[in-house]
Amino acid sequence: MKPLKLLALMVFGALGLKSHAQNAQAISLPLGGNAYSSLHQDAERTLSNRGITNWSDPKEYFTAYLRVSKPGTLVISFGDKPVAEGLSTLEFSINNQPKKISFDEGRPFDSKIGDWNIQDTGYVAITIKGISKSAGKFPSIQNLNIGGTAIEGKTAYVKNNEGNFFHWGRRGPSVHLNYQQPENVNAAWYYNEVTVPKGEDILGSYFMANGFGEGYFGMQVNSPTERHILFSVWSPFNTDDPKSIPESHKIKMLRKGEGVHTGEFGNEGAGGQSYLNYMWKAGNTYKFLLHGLPGKDSSTTYTAYFFAPETNTWQLIASFTRPQTKTYLKRFHSFLENFSPEQGDLSRKVLFDNQWICDDKGIWTELKSARFTTDDTGAKGYRMDYQGGVDNGAFYLKNGGFFNDYTPRGKIFIRNTAGKKPEIDFSKLP
Repeated sequence: MKPLKLLALMVFGALGLKSHAQNAQAISLPLGGNAYSSLHQDAERTLSNRGITNWSDPKEYFTAYLRVSKPGTLVISFGDKPVAEGLSTLEFSINNQPKKISFDEGRPFDSKIGDWNIQDTGYVAITIKGISKSAGKFPSIQNLNIGGTAIEGKTAYVKNNEGNFFHWGRRGPSVHLNYQQPENVNAAWYYNEVTVPKGEDILGSYFMANGFGEGYFGMQVNSPTERHILFSVWSPFNTDDPKSIPESHKIKMLRKGEGVHTGEFGNEGAGGQSYLNYMWKAGNTYKFLLHGLPGKDSSTTYTAYFFAPETNTWQLIASFTRPQTKTYLKRFHSFLENFSPEQGDLSRKVLFDNQWICDDKGIWTELKSARFTTDDTGAKGYRMDYQGGVDNGAFYLKNGGFFNDYTPRGKIFIRNTAGKKPEIDFSKLP
């Protein structure tokens, strides 16, 4: 009986292994949340929440990304039948290993694209190129099915558009430094120095220097010819529509610097906003100074100053009063975000150095530790191209571009170098 029992166990085990291999569940990779056009700024014409559509230019190509945590095979097929006209040929490639797929609307469709051997963990780039077409457009593709042993481990990709995550996921993960601020200190001033290394000033980037509990202050790349120094304060009224804020909860602008634009903002909370058009330069270091002063009534006034080495002087950006608020500056933080979904496949980096707070008695305290966090795009595991740390004595943040070496969220960084206390005569500020 023992040999028969052993044989039965061996057969059952083999069948079980075979069944597991056959039933390894494929995943659906929606191109609307995981693909990018080579044209970047013109991508809205051909890449939408429905994936690749209206694609006619053979010079344009697309790249979709998926992160795997184990080596193995990737088996790729079409999730839905591509909408094709006439005869056409596409090329799919991973690691410069191409496979050409022909489409003929008059013949039965085979959904299989091909299989690839993935030899390492990390991000896999799937490139889609148009080789030829007899009609005006290449096939429209909404999603790809991904199977194989490489996806048996943890994978990272934007799974669906719930919560508008095709937008947020394609932007990439926002990353933050939460400076460890001493308790029981009435922080009246925040000071920070920001350097964007050359080549890292990617379009759509916001390098936020002086974040606080009620707003943020930093610099942006808005277009090839326009850059902003941006300072905003949220209203205490919780809404994304500035027009719905009652008068008693509106942010009031007290004064603004020369050439500064002021107004309201919405969509990510709502409140008062100001910005200065200033073509700051990558490689130069800029200084940010924020003042927070609680009033005798239930309001707090926030004033932002910007120092550029090109002008060698402090400039007033704006001063706002926030009602229903009585506080000194709290929750000092910096962050890096990309606000242009078309630029989410490009990497950017920023250095933050020499952080200080000054209390209401004029005593300066240097801040040398910061906690690293990400937004929901990183927390959900949709994107893992996020990083932070210390670089030559300065804190840094990096995101986008689908790099592989990520930093664990929640990690504490400490910069050991002693900074230089700011030499600022507050009475002479504009």
